[in-house]
Amino acid sequence: MTEVWASARFVHISPKKVRLVINQLKGLTALAALDLLRFTRKSSVLPVAKLINSALANAEHNFQIDKDDLFIKKFLVNAGPVIKRFRPRAHGRAAAIRKGTSHIELVLGVPPGAKIKIAEIKEVKAPGAKIVKPDEIKKEPLKITSQAKSDTGSPRFAGEAGKKEKSRGFLKGFFQRKTG
Repeated sequence: MTEVWASARFVHISPKKVRLVINQLKGLTALAALDLLRFTRKSSVLPVAKLINSALANAEHNFQIDKDDLFIKKFLVNAGPVIKRFRPRAHGRAAAIRKGTSHIELVLGVPPGAKIKIAEIKEVKAPGAKIVKPDEIKKEPLKITSQAKSDTGSPRFAGEAGKKEKSRGFLKGFFQRKTG
């Protein structure tokens, strides 16, 4: 049985809230799950629907599998890194707020009777190009040329050619003095 994977990482909703939505979708066909999500009023519906659409696009593009044949085989929600914020409290104290993030993984399965077309990889050759073996390559010694000259005064970069160094002159004497 073929599987199609999709994942959404660092979703800014806690895993507990995402699991409320995902537990309703396990075992459904992908299109039925999207229909069910349209009528669910939870904050995690948007990233879950986006993930299902991404998995359907992966199946169509990579394996040429029809959307109607796919069902939700596995849905995983793991905790991502916790974002820590602070809320001011009485007497100058601060209370920590832990904002959870989620890593969501989705596996769409294909039933055994479905047709799968796996695209063949074709070699594309440029016109007039030929394949060269490593033995045919001529090895020439490398010539080291130094463009950046040391303290001789020539500029290292083309943009520095017309520029002059600025001297601080009179002001330098004032701001180097120590007071006290």
